[in-house]
Amino acid sequence: MRLFLLTALTMTAFAANYVLNRAGVATAGMSPLDFGVVRLVSGAVALAVIVAWQGRGFALGGSGRVIAVGSLLAYIFGFSVAYRGLDAGLGALLLFGVVQITMFGGALLAREDVPLNRWVGAAVATTGLVWLLWPGETTLAPWGAAGAMAVAGVGWGVYSLQGRLERDATQATAMNFCLAAPVALIAWLFWGGGAMPATGVALAIVSGVITSGLGYALWYAILPDLGAARAGVAQLSVPVIAMAGGMVFLAEPMTWTFVGAAGLVIAGVLISMRRSV
Repeated sequence: MRLFLLTALTMTAFAANYVLNRAGVATAGMSPLDFGVVRLVSGAVALAVIVAWQGRGFALGGSGRVIAVGSLLAYIFGFSVAYRGLDAGLGALLLFGVVQITMFGGALLAREDVPLNRWVGAAVATTGLVWLLWPGETTLAPWGAAGAMAVAGVGWGVYSLQGRLERDATQATAMNFCLAAPVALIAWLFWGGGAMPATGVALAIVSGVITSGLGYALWYAILPDLGAARAGVAQLSVPVIAMAGGMVFLAEPMTWTFVGAAGLVIAGVLISMRRSV
């Protein structure tokens, strides 16, 4: 039960990132790239302060750290670039579909035991997500934007797989953010520099410090117990939680399609979380 509750809390933090991102970009008028950079830098500062205060030290971590930082940057910037040309629903479907494939692939390569209920849960949850997010006939998916979202999905999948190997979740997350932040700032100097409305910056800081920084640290902490396959299925709930958050906080409409599809996704996640086959 404890693992389930921590997983639910982590998925809620991930979903909150999407609500905060939509509010900062669509409502406050901040560009996706600028929002992502502020989010990454603020998370790095907060995590560095926490690690320094706790006396954990700042270990580089070798080649594993390079993989984690590179995949985090691929996710942050792939996500930002993709949403300039993709419908939000189609983008989420592509992102989490690729994450699912990446993490199940990682589980199989690592010879992780993937019992039948994981496969069944993944199939049920994916069906619900496709039902919820499948684009209409008029929705176009530019190849460049779709490719960028695929890169983001692989990036987040690899970042999550790497998290299973970390011994200190908070320190590892802090180092990932601290090493990725300077790269993000350099990219911002070349391609960013848009409007920085106070509301958008505030939302990006909340996203960076709380739902990204602390949320990602919690994710790294529970990943060894979850395993790659269950972690992949659990993340299929994020778009559903994000849409529910949009209905509550952004006054977005609720539909019967959402209710039915959300039920399927939640059922699939619950099936996959069971320890028995």
